Amino acid sequence: MGAIRLEAVEKWFGDVQVIKGVDLEIGDGEFVIFVGPSGCGKSTLLRMIGGLEEISRGRLTIDGRDVTADPPSKRGLTMVFQSYALYPHMSVRENMGFALKTAGRPRAEIDAKVLEAARILKLGDYLDRRPRALSGGQRQRVAIGRSIVRDPTAFLFDEPLSNLDAALRVEMRYEIAKLHQSLNRTMIYVTHDQVEAMTLADRIVVLEFGRIAQVGSPRELYDRPANLFVAQFIGSPRMNVMPCRTEGGRFLLEGGRGGAYDRPGAAAHVGVRPEHARLVAEGEGACDGEIDLVEFLGADTFIIVEAGPLGRITVRFAGGTDLRPGARVGLAFDGPVHFFDAGGLRV
Repeated sequence: MGAIRLEAVEKWFGDVQVIKGVDLEIGDGEFVIFVGPSGCGKSTLLRMIGGLEEISRGRLTIDGRDVTADPPSKRGLTMVFQSYALYPHMSVRENMGFALKTAGRPRAEIDAKVLEAARILKLGDYLDRRPRALSGGQRQRVAIGRSIVRDPTAFLFDEPLSNLDAALRVEMRYEIAKLHQSLNRTMIYVTHDQVEAMTLADRIVVLEFGRIAQVGSPRELYDRPANLFVAQFIGSPRMNVMPCRTEGGRFLLEGGRGGAYDRPGAAAHVGVRPEHARLVAEGEGACDGEIDLVEFLGADTFIIVEAGPLGRITVRFAGGTDLRPGARVGLAFDGPVHFFDAGGLRV
């Protein structure tokens, strides 16, 4: 069992409040990811769950048991950090079994658990190597294996892939996803990389200045962002957001035209994902602009259009293009269009 509940949790450092009344329920076996910009409190919140930071106010329960004041050793959790923190003079086998050895567990039990973790993480051929003889991805797998052998209630990951290059990050994302499938244990994962969040999480918790901005599945956050902050944080490239006003069943763009509007409340901003913007002839569509930059990425091309008072608008489409910077174009919006009020909340 690994159900975790936070009730009105706060964290103060002197007079500075960094976690501002967080309420969150994490189900047994769920993979939850905390995301947000630097300084939003995601790592602090994870450390509070793990017991590495004291909870100033509020309550934390694990499987219904109040562990707010318990030390880390009594919470049944394990933590994987950015740094591998492996003992350089020990082999992979010794590193993975060290916690069990210091706890006085029988040698046969240690060997069995180390071998099982090595099988899951494909480390069987490296058990007798020292950390210096391993790649970055292999070292991170050893660090994860050290957690697996302890048979924890839940795994806590604090940006575990941030020290790896792009190719290894992709490989390790796959390894962690398969690990969650095979172990079916609760996992809480902190990252600033939204690609990791979108591909790994059952649910994403978006934090903004110590508060939860929105909680939901990756698709929910992408398709129905609750506010402007989430709308522009989730998605790469981020959502295009333009000022607008609404009247007579239409939204009107400054210096442009606009389109139909069917919401009950007034909107001050319109948001369009890059894949839902389309280039048309100048004078057609919702607005006009001049191509500022063309980014060819192979399967996709991003065209950045300078649209005057509306700012830069990114258009995404498959394949390549013959368009060049300086060309005048129109922009039409297909598919979902998002509207936000003057306070930044979804209309």
